[in-house]
Amino acid sequence: MKLICFGDSVTRGITFVRGRFKIIRENYPALLQRFLGDGDEVINKGVFNDNSDLLVQRLDHDVLDEHPDLVLINVGGNDCNFPWDQVAKLPDSEHVPIVPIDRYLSNIKLMIDRISATGALPVILSLLPLDPARYYQSLMSHYSHSIGHWIGMCGGIEHWHGMYNRALKDLCKKSGATLIDVRSAFKLKGDLKALINEDGLHPTAQGYKALAEIVSGFVPELRKSVTEMHAV
Repeated sequence: MKLICFGDSVTRGITFVRGRFKIIRENYPALLQRFLGDGDEVINKGVFNDNSDLLVQRLDHDVLDEHPDLVLINVGGNDCNFPWDQVAKLPDSEHVPIVPIDRYLSNIKLMIDRISATGALPVILSLLPLDPARYYQSLMSHYSHSIGHWIGMCGGIEHWHGMYNRALKDLCKKSGATLIDVRSAFKLKGDLKALINEDGLHPTAQGYKALAEIVSGFVPELRKSVTEMHAV
């Protein structure tokens, strides 16, 4: 079975160590390949800082042209994030997420429909949890403490992160799309401080292993669904 992991920096395998981003070799697609063995092919199509708009733009080249059997889509953290440089300059103004929620959901639905039309199985991964305290601390050290004022008024990314995740789950339920709730399962894997890096967003090596374990546990059922689709 040919699997494509399609997403942003979490799929790419970005970690954050001592104030710097780096790519970790033991990312979740690489570990998933190891767990599944040579009988399956896992392709990493994650790109740092991507959002659902950008995934739609590269859907044909990075996914459909590869003719996969299964596509694992994990995106949303950059969609519901904010232009923090603008927030820092104008902390009393209204700011909206980089990709508004309606467009985010439309993008997800478009990808589900287009992948399904090729005979492949699209599988949506929920948003991973974040550590808001460490994330905001990282933001304020990089930008300005003025963003703390704005976060206090609107709840910041933690509020929007949960909202986007709930809407994503609701979309999958209504459309019948397959969803893996990695968010809930990830929280059961241990202390988030051990699973998420100091930036509050990206998984540690332990976190990537946890994510790969969660996803691999669903593969037997997903493989069955792919086989049934091909038999029709």
